[in-house]
Amino acid sequence: MMKEEECSPLLSQDTAGREHPLTRNSPPTENIPCPAPWENQKESWGCRCCPGAKRQASGEGQASSLPLSTGSNCVKYLIFLSNFLFSLPFLLALAAGLWGLTVKRSQGIGWGGPVPTDPMLMLVLGGLVVSVVSLSGCLGAFCENSCLLHWYCGAVLFCLALEALAGVLMVTLWKPLQDSLKYTLHAAIIHYWDDPDLHFLLDQVQLGLQCCGAVSYQDWQQNLYFNCSSPGVQACSLPASCCINPQEDGAVVNTQCGFGALGLDQNVAGQVVFLQGCWPALQEWLRGNTGAIGDCAVAVVMIQGTELLLAACLLRALAVHKAAEDIEAGPL
Repeated sequence: MMKEEECSPLLSQDTAGREHPLTRNSPPTENIPCPAPWENQKESWGCRCCPGAKRQASGEGQASSLPLSTGSNCVKYLIFLSNFLFSLPFLLALAAGLWGLTVKRSQGIGWGGPVPTDPMLMLVLGGLVVSVVSLSGCLGAFCENSCLLHWYCGAVLFCLALEALAGVLMVTLWKPLQDSLKYTLHAAIIHYWDDPDLHFLLDQVQLGLQCCGAVSYQDWQQNLYFNCSSPGVQACSLPASCCINPQEDGAVVNTQCGFGALGLDQNVAGQVVFLQGCWPALQEWLRGNTGAIGDCAVAVVMIQGTELLLAACLLRALAVHKAAEDIEAGPL
């Protein structure tokens, strides 16, 4: 009877005492083992698809698996938890961006806008990239998957390189960046009613910085609807976000609080709307919060560096664990 480990020959057996012509004067053949099954070969790639993946011991059919050390398990679940929590706000940003793009498409508004980049599209791309990287770290740690962990480490290194490049470019090209930001403010004023994203963002900037226009409140003359020569009802008016008290002690915003403000004397207009432009207010805000912005940037880089070190430690622990399993299993 042929053993299970041997491949059965295709030739049929002959009766006793009769010699097959093909085997006459042929040297005795040795038992040829069957090729290793796919389940055993996939372990050589170093990719594990689920936690506690076990390797079949050769010739015995018994599974042998060594547990990770306590420290490695702590690193594993720390990577999983931190990346999971880090991915949640960016998943929300991704959902908000997709919702915004869907609303714009339903209103017949194209994805491209008057500013260099669509805010909703940037929100979608940023949320998608960070969510994919964070979730790959979650799954790679939880499933003890070396492939995902290597990809996660490479993505984090790439992000750190991009952040370093962005910091260098911001320092060396600060003056052109200021001019570009000022141009973006003017473009947002001109196309205020053309894009709902610009409408919302510019209102939030003016309310937050308590400003109006790019350099001064008279910049709203560049808008086709607010220009004093416009035949519409909004001629010589300003958006409600320019008003000092847009709610006027009420719960509902008075959208007509800035009507006729561009035609008033500067002293009289200063009692109703903000006269300072948003660009000087933004420069003042940046000068006052430079330390806080730098601290946030350093904290983000440190978090990414810590995640990278933890992933490298887990990869090393998985390699040691796999080598120990190979030694325990013995030679094939």
